[in-house]
This record gives sequence, C-alpha cells and structure tokens, in this order.
Amino acid sequence: MPSTSNEMPLRADARRNRERLLAAAEELFSEQGAATTFDDVAKRAKVGIGTLYRRFPTREALLAAMCDERLLAIAEAGRAREGRCDPVGALRVFIEELVAATNVYRGLAASLGTVLGHPTRGCAATTEQGRRLLHRAQTAGVVRPDVSMDDLICVITAVALATAEASDPAARITHLVGLFLDGAVESRARR
Repeated sequence: MPSTSNEMPLRADARRNRERLLAAAEELFSEQGAATTFDDVAKRAKVGIGTLYRRFPTREALLAAMCDERLLAIAEAGRAREGRCDPVGALRVFIEELVAATNVYRGLAASLGTVLGHPTRGCAATTEQGRRLLHRAQTAGVVRPDVSMDDLICVITAVALATAEASDPAARITHLVGLFLDGAVESRARR
C-alpha cells in the first residue's frame, strides 16, 4: 500500500525497494502500458515478487502511487485557478488536465475510477478538488445538479480512451470535454 501520512515511516531498505519498484514500474508502464505484468516490474526492480505485492497489492495501487505527484499537481493547479476562472472554465481545465494525465500510460484510463479510490495524497486531493469544482459550478447554477463526481470520472475515462491514439490529442480532448460540458450546463444558463 502506498505510504500515506498516517502510516509508519518505512525502514531505509523498504523505502529503497519502494523507490526501485516505482522507478521500474514507471519505465515499464511508459514502454508497455498498463498491461505490464507484476513479474516484469519485480524483475526490473531486482526485488522479489513478494516485495512488490507487500507494497502494492493490486495494479491500481501501483498505478495510484506512480501517478501521485501528477495528481497532486493537478489538484493544486485547480485550487489556484478557482478564483481566476469562472466555474465552468475551472471545471473544464481540471477535466482536460486529468484526461491528459490519464493518457500518460496506455491503459490507465480503464482503471481511473479504481485508481482514484486509493488513499494516496494525490488521489484524495484530485477527487476532493473535482468535487469542489463540480459543487462550485452547481452552486453557481451553471452545471446541472444531477451531475456527480462519478459522472465526471466516466467522462474523463471515456475521453481518455477516445483520445489515447489521436494524432492531436490536446485538440481532441478539448473538443470532447466541450461536448460533455455543453450537455452538463444548465439550460437556463445558456439562455
């Protein structure tokens, strides 16, 4: 399980093993995508498979740890943007950034909902920021009240899957997120 603030600090050897596992996983997932096997990660890190499973009992736990810093950065950028952007604009940029981060590893999009459920700082901060931005847009009356965080995760997953192989993913992400938000915007706000 990834280290969180309420866990005991790792011994030096355990910390080194965790760092080696994350570095090996980063390399392999970048090369091969999320279908990388745990055996391959353990071999590349030069640790036993048991060490890998003690630290990361599931693929999603490993992916959550690998994405933690990226997710923290997205959450922090979203918080910084809140006062400078209108509610829909802030939500739009947050969704676009999360889609782009999800496309870092081929196959990550399919596990996004499960990954965000892990207790890493980045996962928790990103989920909380998404909820905050959604609530802000709903409170302002510009996003339908029936849109949930789960809906956002579904849309982020769908857009990430649809844009993973696009020749110009940034433009395609912007277009697809715009289509979703056009459907999510309250009809009274469009008039």
